[in-house]
Amino acid sequence: LRKLSARSAKEVSDAHRTRWRVTGRGLLEQNSGGKKKLWAGKDGLPVLHLTAVAADGGGRLWMGSPEGAVCFLPECEPQSQWFYFWGRRYLPDNNIVNIIPDAKGAWVRTETGISHLEFKPFDLARKSDFFLRRIRQRHDRYGYVADCDLPRPGDLSSFRLTPSDNDGLWTAIYVAAECFRYAVTRSPEALDHARVSLAALLRLEAITGIAGFPARALIRKGDYRDPVGEWHWTPDGEWEWKGDTSSDELVGHFFAYSIAYDLLPDESDRAAVRPVAARIARHLLDHGLNLVGPGGRITRWGRYSPDYFATPDGKADRALNSLEILSHLRVAYHLTRNDQFLSAYRRLVDDLGYLQNVEQFATKVPAEINYSDEELAFLSFYPVMNLEDDPRLRQQYVRALRGLWLRTRDEKNPLWDFTYAAGTGAKDYDQKDAVDSLERIPLDTVSWTVRNSQRADVTLRSSHGRFGERESHRALPPNERAMMKWNGNPFELDGGNGGRSEDDGAFFLLPYWLGRYHHLLPN
Repeated sequence: LRKLSARSAKEVSDAHRTRWRVTGRGLLEQNSGGKKKLWAGKDGLPVLHLTAVAADGGGRLWMGSPEGAVCFLPECEPQSQWFYFWGRRYLPDNNIVNIIPDAKGAWVRTETGISHLEFKPFDLARKSDFFLRRIRQRHDRYGYVADCDLPRPGDLSSFRLTPSDNDGLWTAIYVAAECFRYAVTRSPEALDHARVSLAALLRLEAITGIAGFPARALIRKGDYRDPVGEWHWTPDGEWEWKGDTSSDELVGHFFAYSIAYDLLPDESDRAAVRPVAARIARHLLDHGLNLVGPGGRITRWGRYSPDYFATPDGKADRALNSLEILSHLRVAYHLTRNDQFLSAYRRLVDDLGYLQNVEQFATKVPAEINYSDEELAFLSFYPVMNLEDDPRLRQQYVRALRGLWLRTRDEKNPLWDFTYAAGTGAKDYDQKDAVDSLERIPLDTVSWTVRNSQRADVTLRSSHGRFGERESHRALPPNERAMMKWNGNPFELDGGNGGRSEDDGAFFLLPYWLGRYHHLLPN
């Protein structure tokens, strides 16, 4: 550590006798034959104004700058050459004073402290165990899995469990992941976790007192909650539940129900799911393909009718909402074998053109990119692709799913890739990118502030995201962007909330275990 107090080096030689010198314009390489190359932003270097450089014995170069630290592996392929460390996820501050490699990584001295950046062998199965432990420690609220607040930013001991708008969806993602894990490993722990959180998911429908209408979230009297939102007391005054339930929640419910029904081992598991799925599907049919809450009010986002699709808002939602209702009805029929649901499904397909609406995923690019809608689409495609056995209809679904995947493949999203491959049997899914994304999801899921808009290796899009955010032409790897679930914008450059929350991490577990279950990951 005493070496960190010394003056930082501006030039080093590596094991191949190549000399490396930091400059204000990038990193200058000179090989043993005297040939020079200036590495700059176009080559992947994130920061041009470098102030320190060091070489370790394993072929890595470490660099410091006023805007964070950089690790460069010259002998690796381009997507694995560069690692950029910025912000409190990695550093006390971003002004690097000195950097000293060791056998495991590098010690980094900044203006206000010291960090040790370490590359550790860590396979995806071990990573899954790490993420599962965190959920048990800080993200399980009555069986619901979601983010937690950190009233003292970055201090995990200060965590506070809170309800969200989407407790149903986030818990459903966790339920599905644990069902897949059980199917792959036969782990009693995975089975127990899946059952506990599935029961919590089912309770969201029971607590409202409205058949087939699930709540967004629930809390016990006295629990902390945000005062914003539509909240209702249970008759006994012991619980509150959140209303104005969205289509997001229904997608989560039917996604998880279909997987739990098929993968959990006992008839009691299926018997628990079957009536709830039937009530939700029947509710939608009885209310003209609308989700209707207290007072007979249609919720803002729970609309699937032809009348809604004829409105300006509905026209934009037509492809996604048609897919969702078709998927829900197909799942309901699979679980119940009630011909009412299959007849309704066929009517939407044959008489009302809902599957033609779904095919817009392959033919139309939306005017505004909504990454939450992409997540809902892939989660809705998964069960219907597993269940639809009519060759003609299946071909239409395959065409739509492939169109959506082609349009979104530059996001390098493993859940998108594996859903596409599992649903279509395609071999052209981007396995390498999917694995790289899973590997690069950081172990630290605190929502630290991240800024990338200053990077030299980033090309800005001329347009902005739907919330006005600046975007890169390429999706930066998960370890270098702000913490986000799959409904976040992977092209967003700057984000985070200063360490005021921690993600539950189930967004990693779902694609990993889905990929394992469908044999889509390399051994």
